[in-house]
Amino acid sequence: MDKIIVKGGRPLQGEVTVSGAKNAALPILASSLLADGKSVYRNVPDLADVTTMLKVLSTMGCETARLEGRKKDICEIAIEGPITPEAPYDLVKTMRASVLVLGPLVARFGRARVSMPGGCAIGARPIDQHLKGLKALGAEITLTEGYVEARAKQLRGGTVNFDVITVTGTENVMMAAVLAKGRTVLENCAREPEVEELARVLNKMGARIEGAGTSVITIEGVDALKPVDHAILPDRIEAGTLMVAAAITGGNVLVKHAVPEHLESVILKLRETGCTVTAEGGGLRVKAPKVINSVDVKTTEHPGFPTDMQAQLMGLMTVAAGTSVISESIFENRFMHVPELHRMGADITIQGHTAVVKGVKRLSGAPVMATDLRASASLVLAGLRAEGKTEVARIYHLDRGYERLERKLRKLGADIRRVKA
Repeated sequence: MDKIIVKGGRPLQGEVTVSGAKNAALPILASSLLADGKSVYRNVPDLADVTTMLKVLSTMGCETARLEGRKKDICEIAIEGPITPEAPYDLVKTMRASVLVLGPLVARFGRARVSMPGGCAIGARPIDQHLKGLKALGAEITLTEGYVEARAKQLRGGTVNFDVITVTGTENVMMAAVLAKGRTVLENCAREPEVEELARVLNKMGARIEGAGTSVITIEGVDALKPVDHAILPDRIEAGTLMVAAAITGGNVLVKHAVPEHLESVILKLRETGCTVTAEGGGLRVKAPKVINSVDVKTTEHPGFPTDMQAQLMGLMTVAAGTSVISESIFENRFMHVPELHRMGADITIQGHTAVVKGVKRLSGAPVMATDLRASASLVLAGLRAEGKTEVARIYHLDRGYERLERKLRKLGADIRRVKA
């Protein structure tokens, strides 16, 4: 099992390029089930979760390929023969996003059998809203032996009002509705850029979707879709992580391909810390101040501050001047990085869903253990600032969502390397 070793104290300098967005790529790859023929996806990040999704599709009978060499960011998925509409437990347990095949399968093939999902242990993330939406479109749902089974001869349009805002729920039901007969209206939808991106891809395939990126999405069902050629948008969470890396090290970094419109809440908070953030050269430049100011933040649905950036910002706040209050309103178990930051000298107190962070003058390198995807990133960031050596174990979490992060940081001057544990 690999681990990452970081020796802190080097300000990051230079340019770094953001990879394609994991949270856009996964539903888009699942949408390939909606059309016969070969779809081509570009700017696909080389991540463990993407590999898992390709395995899920391959297990069903899709022909999947990731091109090698200079075109390694290109994936091809083709449906040329029969599909087995089942996503098995041994794959789904490793990645919650595998449940995104449920909507396309029942819409296109009339049935689906998908294992209940797994993924990061950051709190309960039920799929009840996915099932509520599919039921509203006429699917019969049964739960048996750890699997969700959905059947429908023909889905029919309907109105779905999500009880809570759900990104994957919005995406799953939207993919089902594109082949339903008649009009579907989805209310209280997630507004993330990745939801907009999926709708953009589906419309290129021949769907008729309006309102993606707002709380109400309207879909006119069509009889069939065609394959697509599409480049995935840049990963806003990777971009935000790299921006915080510049800030925590006192650096000056141009994060190329970062999209300002997708990062407004992160940019605002970094500016409050004293960082200079400017649009430049098709990206964002972050210049750190001499002293980081403490800021308060509460995670919430887009366009609010993303829960996927909470751990990274907390890492920054451990060395800020003053006290910051960080409230987590999305997941109930997303402070698992706090005990590890304590090992590095951070002063953090947990009060329910709130963390009170008192900035310290210095962090000390220590052996730490990643507990989930974004927690692992926060530990790497803290290691970049800490005095001495930090060893981050269980970095398979990191590999689920970051494409060779240590290489990108090393290019910026960090003393960081991956080793076999």
